[in-house]
Amino acid sequence: MRTYLVGGSVRDELLGLPVQDHDYVVVGATPAQLEQMGYRPVGKDFPVFLHPETHEQYALARTERKISRGYKGFEIYATPGVTLQEDLARRDLTINALAKDEHGEIIDPFGGIADLQAGILRHIGPAFVEDPVRVLRVARFAARLGFQVAPETLALMKQMVHDGEVDALVAERVWQEMARGLMESHPSRMFYVLHECGALARIMPEVDVLFGVPQSPQAHPEIDTGVHVMMVIDYAATRQFSLEVRFAALMHDLGKGTTPPEQWPRHTGHEIRGVAIVEGLCERLRVPGEAKALALLVTRLHGEAHHALELAASDIAAILQSTDAYRRPGRFGEFLQACASDFHGRPGFAQQNYQQMTHLQQALEAAMQVDAGAIASKLQQNHAGDRNLPMLINQHIYAARLDAINTLLRQS
Repeated sequence: MRTYLVGGSVRDELLGLPVQDHDYVVVGATPAQLEQMGYRPVGKDFPVFLHPETHEQYALARTERKISRGYKGFEIYATPGVTLQEDLARRDLTINALAKDEHGEIIDPFGGIADLQAGILRHIGPAFVEDPVRVLRVARFAARLGFQVAPETLALMKQMVHDGEVDALVAERVWQEMARGLMESHPSRMFYVLHECGALARIMPEVDVLFGVPQSPQAHPEIDTGVHVMMVIDYAATRQFSLEVRFAALMHDLGKGTTPPEQWPRHTGHEIRGVAIVEGLCERLRVPGEAKALALLVTRLHGEAHHALELAASDIAAILQSTDAYRRPGRFGEFLQACASDFHGRPGFAQQNYQQMTHLQQALEAAMQVDAGAIASKLQQNHAGDRNLPMLINQHIYAARLDAINTLLRQS
């Protein structure tokens, strides 16, 4: 029995990146032997065990054979006769098919080190096409590492899209990979790769259609809507905003994809049109509730936020009410972060001051100085038994908050 450190931990160590998890492959052993040594089985689809002391994952060397469509359509073989090279050969990319033995020697049967040095994402063999998740993983590695996809690998990815393999991806796995890609340092690279191979048009057609849609050159020097959205998510990444903010940034302009070409480059009403599109995409991909809720708010209200300096107090109060800012000031802060990303995600705007963000934050702070509890208590004393009391309380609190916002606007 021999044990090897494999995969991402070896890759990241060679790149000088932080190593998050250690994964091991065990060659020449059976499940019974590992269990006798105290390893705890946890794998459902193939033999994976947790070390009795470190709790790190140890998998028996295995091979696999495609038997049906989709990323779960494999038959697994894990016997003591499977070699390390056979196990590494089933992996997706050369840079992920690296191993290190107990003496620290690197085993590199497919040229992974050379591809690491060249910054290339290259598939190992023709079996790459058997797992559609690999299309998403390659795109995510492009976002994480900044590597280029080898031409022959990109050609295989295009073939997988053409053959319908990508259509077999389940919603949960698409969201999982998309979410991880959005959290990389340059998330746009993931979407550019998916767009280039045709997978984005199958997975997120609402985003893919934005490429080639023109915008007003006065407001958007980058002109192309798809390019703008990519700049927006990259800006959000530079600020290390949350996944919810980055997803909202990705979604915010989907309405522009439905603007009739005869109306280009104007996109009047794209915010409202975008709401139903975002709703449908989130339902289809089963996007978590918090991410969906913020994306819908940003899609609907980012245009109003951009005009905050020109708005009357009643309009600002309406934004605060619509975003539930009084009860959820933290989410309102994320709403403003997504709007700021939209503003800065244009050539020449990254360093400019987004005054609207400060303006709306100050409006919320002023409105929250109103003692809603005191207002409610006073009205309860004066209108006890009045069935309209809840409505009266809401009206008086709203009026007091509106007055506070008006005072702020007069002072500024």
